[in-house]
Amino acid sequence: MNMYTWVERTIYGPKRPLPILSFPSVQLLYVTVKELVSSSSYQAIGMRLLADRYKMPAALAFMDLSVEAEAFGAHAVYGVDEVPTIIGRLVSTEEEVEALEVPEIGAGRTGINVETIRKAIMLIQDRPVIAGCIGPFSLAGRLMNVNDIMVNCYTEPQMVHATLKKASEFIVSYIKALKAAGAHGVLMAEPLAGILSPELMREFSTRYVSRIVSEVQDKHFIVMYHNCGSSVNQLVEPMLETGCIAFHFGEAADMELMLRKIPRSFLVMGNISPSQVFNGNSVQKVKHATTRLLELTKNNGNFIISSGCDIPPYADLDNVDAFFDTVEAFYYRQNLFDIIA
Repeated sequence: MNMYTWVERTIYGPKRPLPILSFPSVQLLYVTVKELVSSSSYQAIGMRLLADRYKMPAALAFMDLSVEAEAFGAHAVYGVDEVPTIIGRLVSTEEEVEALEVPEIGAGRTGINVETIRKAIMLIQDRPVIAGCIGPFSLAGRLMNVNDIMVNCYTEPQMVHATLKKASEFIVSYIKALKAAGAHGVLMAEPLAGILSPELMREFSTRYVSRIVSEVQDKHFIVMYHNCGSSVNQLVEPMLETGCIAFHFGEAADMELMLRKIPRSFLVMGNISPSQVFNGNSVQKVKHATTRLLELTKNNGNFIISSGCDIPPYADLDNVDAFFDTVEAFYYRQNLFDIIA
């Protein structure tokens, strides 16, 4: 599949939403989150069930930002019904960074995720299958500890760069394995870079992301860039320098601003709040928030409405249904207006 053509079709063709909707598949599979993240079969079938239920332009794999750090040896905490998280720190000195080994693909749950893509490709053939991975700075932050890496950017920049080099080396290998398994692209989550200044982002994130993109992206495989950091509105230029052609933003993003700054040949996605709208809210509020964002962005053909980040596992599926129904009804009305205009 030519993914550059897919981006063009998505921009200029019929509009369909693409929320980060994967973990709610536990509700269709009747399994726990812990069972889901431990089984490639559950994950692949979950992706298929969601693809059957919702008309999305692509099938997204799971946004689990603990996978790569766990493969390095970081401590992952598993809740029965919560997405795994990393706690503590794995490296804190230059000597520990130097001794840090880049893991083989298959370490931790990386093998499960690669196998998920291989199985999903067999089950989903009517749209691209997009894998998930973490970005280099966000991975380094989980290896060093988030608070420590922010300080080390100023006090120990060489140690941060040494960690980033090893993180990037592993991410390249991981993405290539996902690509070899059949993925048509990867959604790279780099949220920790979203709290840096533009200068620090260029030094500690953009330069590494762009190297990764240059090694894996081609017409059959694209890197979609996700950032849900709080300072994302000030970081458009460094993000455009990554070489990505598709961007996904969290709820902190001003989508009108983003769409003014990002060229119309780039795909832009976001940013209905998973926590404030999809999770624990009423159907009416979901419809209101969705319609409001669609109205704000209706003159931008390169915009695809989405959730701001991954939707929680037990978000009410009635809310998700209402989101899709509202989007479909909005574009149906728009098409009618276009016909009679």
